Amino acid sequence: QVKLVESGGGLVQAGDSLRLSCTASGRPFTWFAMAWFRQAPGKEREFVQSISWNGGDTYSADSVKGRFTISRDNAKNTVYLQMNSLKPEDTAVYYCAAKLTGTPVGSTTGWGSWGQGTQVTVSS
Repeated sequence: QVKLVESGGGLVQAGDSLRLSCTASGRPFTWFAMAWFRQAPGKEREFVQSISWNGGDTYSADSVKGRFTISRDNAKNTVYLQMNSLKPEDTAVYYCAAKLTGTPVGSTTGWGSWGQGTQVTVSS
């Protein structure tokens, strides 16, 4: 397990941008693939994007492709989610997740470590 702490959420207007950060501690960061998930009120948690341990591979949900970008800085033990052209339907609690390398990064299962979440609200 690795400890994950998200930050950067907030209230923005449609069309705005926001960058989320997630800092890991407790285990070597490069042991883990990282991902962002989100959960809107009354809905199940859904996969947003994921990234391999070295940033060489990324995967994205179709709903955010072209608007969101996941990246990581291994020197800072941090993964980011740059969100552009935000829409009201992006409103959700965003969670950072980690899993050990060696399992498919693009899979939505197997994510064993989770942060506490950060709220993103997009007004129309």
